[in-house]
Formats: sequence, C-alpha cells, structure tokens
Amino acid sequence: MCGIVGYVGKRFAIPILIRGLKKLEYRGYDSAGVTFLENGHLRVIKKQGRIDVLENTLKELNYETASEESSAPPVKIGMGHTRWATHGVPSDENAHPHLSEQRHVCVIHNGIIENHVELRSFLIDKGVHFLSETDSEVAAHLIEYHYLTDCHADIMSAVQAALLEIEGSYALVVLCTEHPDLLIAAKKDNPLIIGLGSGENYIASDIPALIEYTRDVLIVEDNEIAVIKADSVHLYTVHGQIVNRNTISVDWDSEAAEKGGFEHFMMKEIFEEPSAIKATLSSRIRSNRVVLDDIPLDRDRILQASRIHFVACGTAYHAGCVGKNVIEKLCRIPVEADVASEFRYKDPIIDENSIVVIISQSGETLDTLAAMREAKKRGALTISIVNVIGSSIARESDYVMYTAAGPEISVASTKAYLTQLSCIYLLALYIASLIGSISSEEYDHYIKEMLRLPELIGKTLEKQSEIQRFASEHFNAKSIFFIGRGLDYYLSMESSLKLKEISYIHSEAYPGGELKHGTIALIEKGTLVVCSLTQDQLMEKMISNISEVKARGAIVLGITTENQEKAIRACDEVFTIPPIHPVLAPMLAITPSQLFAYYMAVNKGCDVDKPRNLAKSVTVE
Repeated sequence: MCGIVGYVGKRFAIPILIRGLKKLEYRGYDSAGVTFLENGHLRVIKKQGRIDVLENTLKELNYETASEESSAPPVKIGMGHTRWATHGVPSDENAHPHLSEQRHVCVIHNGIIENHVELRSFLIDKGVHFLSETDSEVAAHLIEYHYLTDCHADIMSAVQAALLEIEGSYALVVLCTEHPDLLIAAKKDNPLIIGLGSGENYIASDIPALIEYTRDVLIVEDNEIAVIKADSVHLYTVHGQIVNRNTISVDWDSEAAEKGGFEHFMMKEIFEEPSAIKATLSSRIRSNRVVLDDIPLDRDRILQASRIHFVACGTAYHAGCVGKNVIEKLCRIPVEADVASEFRYKDPIIDENSIVVIISQSGETLDTLAAMREAKKRGALTISIVNVIGSSIARESDYVMYTAAGPEISVASTKAYLTQLSCIYLLALYIASLIGSISSEEYDHYIKEMLRLPELIGKTLEKQSEIQRFASEHFNAKSIFFIGRGLDYYLSMESSLKLKEISYIHSEAYPGGELKHGTIALIEKGTLVVCSLTQDQLMEKMISNISEVKARGAIVLGITTENQEKAIRACDEVFTIPPIHPVLAPMLAITPSQLFAYYMAVNKGCDVDKPRNLAKSVTVE
C-alpha cells in the first residue's frame, strides 16, 4: 500500500504523476517512484523518502516535473506509487514500481500477495532473479512469465492468468513495453478509481489524485480488470466478461484538499468541524425530526434485533464505543463494540436478527470490510457509516449513511470522527423514536442540543490559545495518562490515540476507577494526567480519582463544562467547554483534546499531517 496514480493521454505524463502522488501524501508512505515508457523502453525511477527526493532525482535527470510541456522525449504514459512498507524495509530497492526479469512488464501494487513465498519459489525455479524483498515484485515476474509462455504476448491474458494464481488483495497497475498505448489495472479489496478525460484518462487509488483534472470517475469493483487507453476505458471481470458501469460525478471542491492558510491540514480540518457537523445533520433533521431516507428500518425490525454491533478500527472504533453507550442508554437494546481485526476471528454470534453498523472514514479499511462481509455471510443487516462515496464498504453494505466531512487529508482523523459521531447520534435517536424508548420531550431536547453543536464547537475553537499555552509548557512529557468515566472514558481513548499518533508521546487511557487497580503505580511527581469531566452523575467519583493522582504528584489538566465549579477547583489547569447535555458531551469535548495533541506535536517538531509509520487508508490486514 499506499498511493497509486497513472496517466495515458496527450500531455507530458511525469508532472501529472508527481502532482497526483503529492495529493496522496496524506495516506502515509516511506518511498515513492514512477515508471514511464521512453523510446520504447521502461524507465523506472524510485527513491526512499519523501516525494521531494524523487522529484529532485527526476530534475537531476533533466525530466520536467512541474510543467505538462517538456523538451525532453515525449512521455505520454506512466504510473507512480507511494509505498508504506509491509514486506521488506523502506529502501530504494523495495520501492515501487517493480520491473520484470526481461523488462517487458512493470507493476505498482497496493495490498498483500499472501502466497508470494510459493510464487517466488516457482519463479526462481524458472530462472527469475528478484531484486527486492517485496511480495509485489512477484506480480511483475508472474505476469511476464505468462506473457512470454502461454499467453503469446497478449498482456491482458497474462494479467488474467497471473491474477488467477495470486491469493490476497491488490490494486494493481501494469505497463508493458509492447503495448505503449495502454495501462491495465486490476482490483481486489483495495480502492481503485478511473478518471475520465477528453483524449486522456487516469487511474488512482483515491479521488484527490485526479480531481484537478476530472470529476467524472468509474469505480473499479473487486475481481475486475480495466484496460485504459487515452480514448477509451473498458472493464472486464477477471475471467474476461465485459462489465458495463455508469460514470459518477465527484462534487468535491478541489480547494478543499488545500490548506487554506493553515499551517497543517489537521488544524484546517479541526476548524472545519462546525461546518462538517452542520452538513451531516442538516439533511437528516427536518422539522425537528430525524429523517433517514436511506435506512428504511421499522419498529418490528428493530424489536426483533437480538443485538446491535458496532465494528470498526482505530478512531472509528472509538466512535463505535460511544455508539454502544448511547444506544444502550437511549434505546435499551444490547450493543457490542468490536475491533474489526478481531471480529471475524472470534466466531461472532451473528444471525439474521443482528444489526451490524460498520464505521470507516475511507470505506476501504480492509479489516473492517472483511468483518462486514463476515456479518453479511451470517445473515446480518449491515449499515455503514463512511465518508467516501462509492467506496467498497459503502457499496457492499445493505444501507449507508454518508458523513459530510468532505476530504480529510491529515492522517490523524478529526472532523471525520465528529461526523461519524453525528451519524451515530442520529441513528440512536431514530431508533429510540421508532420504538418509543424515550419521551417526546427528551427527543425534542436532544434534537435541540444537537443543532447547537456547530455553534458550540465554534466557541470552543475560539479558545484554542489556552490549549496552545498548556501544550507549550508540557510537550516534553514522556508519558501521559487520560482518564474518564462512562462516555468520558471513550473520549479519553480517542484523546490518547490522537496524542500517540502525531506526537509519539506514550499515553494510555483508563476508566477513572481503574487506576487504583495497578496503574496508579506509574503515577509520580510531574506525571501529566488529562481528565475528562462531562458526566454529571459521575462527577464526584472522578473528582475522587483526581485527588488520588494529585496525592502522588500528578499534574492534572481537566476538560469540563463551564458550570462545573467543583471539577474546576479540583484540577491544576482547566479547559472549559459550553454546557451541553452529558450524552452529547463527547461531541464537544473531543475538540480541545485534538487541539492538545496538535500543539504537543507542533512543539516537538513532528510532521503533524504525515506521522511516521501510519497510513490514512489501511488496506492490509
């Protein structure tokens, strides 16, 4: 994994590839490379490190990387890749693209070839020499093997033959010397889209790579192959049957993928939270009622549900944990929250009466996609909450709730998390209303409070300097603990994750009452503890927990509402948020935690938008 971009057309390809790769930097990567046909030969240039390293190398070789016009030999077709290491360390050799033994074929690949060891052994027996440690290089040699042996120089047939032998996942793009007018792409469990232009076409792993050039795209489905020329695109199944599919139009504003004056995408996206929440809520709250046109659940279907499951990874899993608490509280239905990577391996108790809610920003998270497929196989009704229209999870779930976060470029999720929570609260109120588990007065109050959220988050953002000052005093902390009770515990989980992701400071989240069962042994003089205090019924308990850590020398930062005088007095430093119903407090209290993580990372000099070892869309297990 991570980023794929390809071009065939009338313009100079290299600048298009470089710009496309830069648009995909948010996905995380450790090396980058391009390949193109030049005077009938495949040229591969790849480097460990940032795209700037690759770009500088290209310039040294006299290739124009900024203009689509060039005095160099015409390069009208090519492809590029950013790699995030899975098999083999980050290095020039392990970077993509990968050439075949006799240089007929070049490939770029996202995903994992699970039987690469067996295929590598087979190819070595045939005289192939491998130059990298990657599983992806196997694909290049295997395609060339079929191309030169049983497929009679038919590249489409060679790709088909190779794919029938490959086990695992892939988004694969192939360039062949003897077919200088086309790219071949194939997809299984990894995103791949085709951008349609006039006399030119594009291939990419995500929309930002091509939105500068076209808004008309085709989604490549699993087990499909695309043949892409400058003037045509044809889709086939892996067995060669023709596939017909309608074009979809992308309505993203291309400027939404730019920083807009902010130093980092992450800060820009935090400040977009009020508008993102408003957009997510406004189309689904009409005349003070939750209206979910795309999810035709009825009272009987809800009441026959044995339980509801939230399944997700990382930040989305934390949103699911909030969902578990909120739906159980408002709807009185049993709910489980499961980590997607564990879900299908635990033999989950799922049947036709189960409702499984799948959460994923990208809609391509492989563990989450696999968990959803397992749930569907067992007969469950699946509802997805995703941000990316046309993504795999959105297409394969029974029903989908799209968030309105827009493009989220920073690897650390912020506004997408809040729009996921928005959808979860809408779903909870919708179900509660259907089955009558809350009164009409309670329902109306929740709706009123939710509609206030964009304004209240805006007010919270106005006080960012308070968090900035505190972070400037504590960014050298070696270990930080986050504690909370009830919904505040789930808030602490997400707050801790944000800090770890971008600042590389060790942090842990615990229920407030659990510290004394062992972990309090780690609290010593100067230890920083961040406490969420938004749950009225648990306030006295949390204040007792604060006393416990302060007695051992901890410095306590509290996040609480403006009217909680006892909580304010209990902490060393306090960031206050406007008063709101405690059930909705996670929607409001997460923003200062995101700001805290951001400023801690900035003060440490970390690469906020592209933290080490992380990728935006995790398309491997």
